[in-house]
Amino acid sequence: MKKKILIVGGVAGGASAAARLRRLDEHADIILFERDGYISFANCGLPYYIGETIQERSKLMVQTPEGMKARFNLDVRTHSEVIRVDPERKRVEVRSADKGIYEESYDFLVLSPGAKPIKPPIPGIENGFIYTLRNIPDTDRIKAHVDQQNVKSAIVVGGGFIGVEMAENLRQRGLEVALVEAAPHILAPFDSEMVAFAEKELEDHGVVLYLGDGVRTFRERDQGIEVLLDSGTALPADMVILAIGVTPDTGFLKDSGIGLGPRGHIQVNGFMQTNKEGVYAVGDAVEVIDYVNGSVMAVPLAGPANKQGRIAADHICGLESAYKGTQGTAIIQIFGLTGASTGNSERTLMRLGIPYHVLYVHPNSHAAYYPGAAPIAIKLLFNGQGKLLGAQAFGSEGVDKRMDVISTVQRLDGTVYDLAELELSYAPPYSSAKDPVNMAGYLAENILGGLTEVVTYKDVDQRKEGEQIVLDVRTKAEYDKGHIEGAVHIPVDELRSRMHELDPDKEIYAYCAVGVRGHVASRILTQHGYRVKNVTGGYRTYAMSRYAAGKRGR
Repeated sequence: MKKKILIVGGVAGGASAAARLRRLDEHADIILFERDGYISFANCGLPYYIGETIQERSKLMVQTPEGMKARFNLDVRTHSEVIRVDPERKRVEVRSADKGIYEESYDFLVLSPGAKPIKPPIPGIENGFIYTLRNIPDTDRIKAHVDQQNVKSAIVVGGGFIGVEMAENLRQRGLEVALVEAAPHILAPFDSEMVAFAEKELEDHGVVLYLGDGVRTFRERDQGIEVLLDSGTALPADMVILAIGVTPDTGFLKDSGIGLGPRGHIQVNGFMQTNKEGVYAVGDAVEVIDYVNGSVMAVPLAGPANKQGRIAADHICGLESAYKGTQGTAIIQIFGLTGASTGNSERTLMRLGIPYHVLYVHPNSHAAYYPGAAPIAIKLLFNGQGKLLGAQAFGSEGVDKRMDVISTVQRLDGTVYDLAELELSYAPPYSSAKDPVNMAGYLAENILGGLTEVVTYKDVDQRKEGEQIVLDVRTKAEYDKGHIEGAVHIPVDELRSRMHELDPDKEIYAYCAVGVRGHVASRILTQHGYRVKNVTGGYRTYAMSRYAAGKRGR
């Protein structure tokens, strides 16, 4: 029997479902509704077109309505908004620019309405100088304003991925840029000591950060706008980009009986089915399972949306593929820096009460003797059995491939022992014989095998006076450039002849620059009867944990 399938919304989820459906079923009637005129565009590339890294607007168009019709024989209806769904009658109500309001029946319905920018009821938020970024028309408005109105300054409200990318791109256009974030730090998937790398990079490139300070009101001023913060700080600018998060665009489902979560996300099972027969949902508007901890979450990322669209199409056509959860793997460029993460953050693990170990390593991106090597800061979270719980990394080179390797091992239910055993490609321009991923695995093995005990920068700060000795085992030159207050300095190469200077009745926290020499010191001292713990990540992690970015509110 010939199927009639309606798809609400394009872009990643809806467009991938449409293409997969046609590849699986040449004879189905497939109708795709899109509210505006663009069904498949590179939404992740929008900030880079505004910043003119992407020069040609046409490069953002992944597929046009005409192209989708020609290749996949779809009935693409643009400027057509689905305003109501009746699952009992298997019909939707459509408001069309050329047909008016009408109904369309279906055998199967795939919902991919996406998410829309959050606009809280802040006084003045409807000001014409405030912009949000979701789609091509939004992009055109922002770029036209920057190009044509002699814009010299901008305020970005919100320090998520879109907010940070917009701050970077507007700054590269030559604007004076301030970024306002109500939380203590930007980029919520990263823990505070790791995100300090990103905050420093922004400040080093002239972006002014206002952290821990929300917006009280927006006020119009001559040819521009003023943002008044909770702290009383008033920031004038020529325009504002509002990027404080997104909310599922599911208002049209309110009376449909389709199950919605507490924040309006569509509830689905592993086959992307809703609670209503024949109705599927994919993309930014759905709830999914956290792959690491099993809780319900929502992740507005293009990769998961594409996979979900494919899975919904498979199930409609009788294939039993299923979605097994989201790791939340993400990456961001910030000027010359790259940040990436996968799985759970330490903040999330603490909130959920999940036991974990943590380590930091700072290996070079490739062989140190080959020109251009740069350090990568990696944070790894794992449990007592070695299961990977999460990872974060920052660096100027090689971050992406290391995070992808860790993410892949995590997806395959691998462990830190697998990280140690991986045989990864090596030549001096690309890596070292011990790849950074291997290094993280080796250290995790040492921790779980009892060959080393580690403490973090938090433990150093919380040490009790008189009970612990902080031991700096770096060179004198390194020590003189900066050290942990109160640290005893004995270089690791002098440790065997000078260990008598240390009180054997006290616990020792040993540290070096990144943790390698600290581990050597801990092994030496431990085998001579001392109680030693290595400060994981060394002074580099400790120093970044104390980096005070931004102007602080309240």
